[in-house]
Amino acid sequence: MALTIGPLRVDPPVVLAPMAGVTNAAFRSLCRSYGGGLFVSEMIMARALVEDNARTRRMVAFGADEDVRSVQLCGVDPAVVAAAVRILVGDLEVDHVDLNFGCPAGKVTRKGGGAALPAHPRLFGSVVSAAVRAAGPVPVTVKMRLGLDDGHPTAIEAGLAAEAAGAAAVTLHARTAEQLYAGRADWSAITRLKEAVTSIPVLGNGDLWEAADATRMTDETGCDGVVVGRGCLGRPWLFAELSAAWAGEPAPVQPDLAAVVAVMGRHASGLVEVLGEARAMLDFRKHIGWYLAGFPVGRALRSRVGEIVALDQLAGWLAEVAALGLPAAVVVPRGPVNGPRRVPLPDRWLETVDDPAPPSGVEAFASGG
Repeated sequence: MALTIGPLRVDPPVVLAPMAGVTNAAFRSLCRSYGGGLFVSEMIMARALVEDNARTRRMVAFGADEDVRSVQLCGVDPAVVAAAVRILVGDLEVDHVDLNFGCPAGKVTRKGGGAALPAHPRLFGSVVSAAVRAAGPVPVTVKMRLGLDDGHPTAIEAGLAAEAAGAAAVTLHARTAEQLYAGRADWSAITRLKEAVTSIPVLGNGDLWEAADATRMTDETGCDGVVVGRGCLGRPWLFAELSAAWAGEPAPVQPDLAAVVAVMGRHASGLVEVLGEARAMLDFRKHIGWYLAGFPVGRALRSRVGEIVALDQLAGWLAEVAALGLPAAVVVPRGPVNGPRRVPLPDRWLETVDDPAPPSGVEAFASGG
């Protein structure tokens, strides 16, 4: 079962979710080494790209092995989003643009971006339309949440608007912005979106920890593919399991601790190439906890992670970990579990839902990525 997104054929129908500080070129390459799919960059801000922010430009660097270049973009001003898409398509030669309408981070929603924007349907439609026009033949997709909270659902209306505006696919993370990552994803909402949006693919996201979860989601909801986020944190080999599941092949053997340590070394080396050694060692610390989730690695070893500042130090530490000789671990949830939390919004945002204009102060997006 392959997924078609515009001219792109995605087989198996699996997408690596954009994750801030995670899905850089090194992690995308590592995941891609295990199986097929579509591998999306971490989110960048449209305004920052247009203003040639140095950090943002680094974030859209692609590896030599990336035959399909995919970027997630966040913005609230149709003109700025269009300008950013033209840069992505014209200068950076990307093959796919995903628009972020699902980010629940307060620094994004309080400016009307991310998960806040679908609450303004006219502005939402304008942003999607502007991006689609600017992208030309390059497919533009939309990723969103159920709504702001239980009292302000937006997914069906936004999905239909995205379809009408020319989006090539829509993805639903089946939680509200208020939930963040707490509770269980409501897969039944994916079913309802699939029943409403009929001319383009609908993808599901939320609580996909193992390959069996992904195939169960497509079976239960009828969605056309899955978007995997937290499930592959510390488990990039999940893409091998997903490829095997869709090919009807036996699942790969789960790696023991020594095999996991070998993957950790590959990941860290890739980060050094992308970020430089000092930044890579800092960045890799969060990945260590994800890789070792489920393994009874003692506190003494874990406490030394903060002392690692060079790749050779990490190699020595990893050798000590591998020497523990532990068997494969049980799969446990990883990544953020925080929530629920009130969604910060621009002033009077819910009283002006028909306003087609971007919120004031959006220029604050210019700083950083």
